[in-house]
Amino acid sequence: MKKHVLNIGSDDATVTVTVAVVMLSLLCTCVGSGAITLTPNLHPLILIPGAGGNQLEAKLTQDYKASSFVCNTWYPLVKKKNGWFRLWFDSSVLLAPFTKCFADRMSLHYNQDLDDYFNTPGVLTRVPNFGSTSSLLYLNPRLKYVTEYMASLVNSLEELGYIEGETLFGAPYDFRYGLAAEGHPCEVGSKFLEDLKSLIEEASASNGGKEVILVSHSLGGLFALELLNRNDPSWSKKFIKHLVALSAPWGGAMDEMLTFASGNTLGVPLVDPLIVRPEQRSSESNLWLLPNPKVYGHQKLLVTDHRSYSAHDMVDFLNDIGFSEGISPYKTRILPLIEKLKAPEEIPVTCIIGSGVRTPEILAYKDGDFDEGPEITYGDGDGTVNMVSLLALQSLNQSIKVINIDGVSHVSILKDEVALEQIIGEISRINSHHSHTAFGNIFVGR
Repeated sequence: MKKHVLNIGSDDATVTVTVAVVMLSLLCTCVGSGAITLTPNLHPLILIPGAGGNQLEAKLTQDYKASSFVCNTWYPLVKKKNGWFRLWFDSSVLLAPFTKCFADRMSLHYNQDLDDYFNTPGVLTRVPNFGSTSSLLYLNPRLKYVTEYMASLVNSLEELGYIEGETLFGAPYDFRYGLAAEGHPCEVGSKFLEDLKSLIEEASASNGGKEVILVSHSLGGLFALELLNRNDPSWSKKFIKHLVALSAPWGGAMDEMLTFASGNTLGVPLVDPLIVRPEQRSSESNLWLLPNPKVYGHQKLLVTDHRSYSAHDMVDFLNDIGFSEGISPYKTRILPLIEKLKAPEEIPVTCIIGSGVRTPEILAYKDGDFDEGPEITYGDGDGTVNMVSLLALQSLNQSIKVINIDGVSHVSILKDEVALEQIIGEISRINSHHSHTAFGNIFVGR
């Protein structure tokens, strides 16, 4: 899930140099004690990435005012002939002079009069190759080894028989933007839901009217859930076969409080978290991913010498960290949205999650100094999302199936051999059966 600077997959996919190569038989994939046979008659499948899980491109207009001579003259280092350039992920952000340039262009701005979020003036952005998985495979195709995102998963799906553009599709989006509660404008996020709905209908039509399987990662699960809950159940029943949600932060993540308080680079060297913090705070989707009070309750999440904060204290938290401009959109747009968390009607859901990975649970700041890193108390989760959030949807509907894989992190779930076997096995089962039978919790050891 999440952060937009060196936190690849939202939200957002964390940059990793570990590549898990998974070879699945074209004839049979063995999962547990049973064998899943290749199903030639596949339901179309759409992949929905997490925050930071697809490429973004940008272009500057004459309205753009660079924050420095370096940004105006040297960044980006490479542009296309038509002026577009790779905004996410561009490795030059690792260089200190360019980090600020990147953060300025990546930032969003909330306009209280218009009640919506917008790009920095003079910065145009676009999401390349909607409908295709191409921008989900690697966040930078020139750096495949370190920016792989869904390549291993896509390879495994293709070995199962899926074909790009025929039965396999991708739904990349501008992950900086989120959604808002009913009655509030949300141009970018709402447009993505409209485009996703159209893609679902087109994929179904081109496959003889078969229902579509949605496979989401991280923040993508929240968008998929909102799509199902905002459309009539009759539409969902007609077009959706199943939702398979990987590492979905249904109730947000404690890690987001660290991002808002101190900035977050997940330990990647060279980048100052205080430089990227304003950009991360500006993200509408990061605000959406703060801990949901309906899920976290009054549990103590952050403490200082003066007070403690629970998920019910987010307004005070935003004010005390010096981000008062986030209070209005949080109170009016985000809080009413997350308080209505509910499982979809009629549509079966499988949550595949990791556990047993140290995950931030309590942050402790000395002297209330949020510019310094906190002492962290860890609990269970996938390293990014807490267990209470990963299981939040099942707590609302016990018929939801959960496959819990020990030792798999938030992002490695897309590459780990055991995790891929479980994902492909579940998709095979969905394709092989007319209906889904709930199995409750399934724990997969290593």
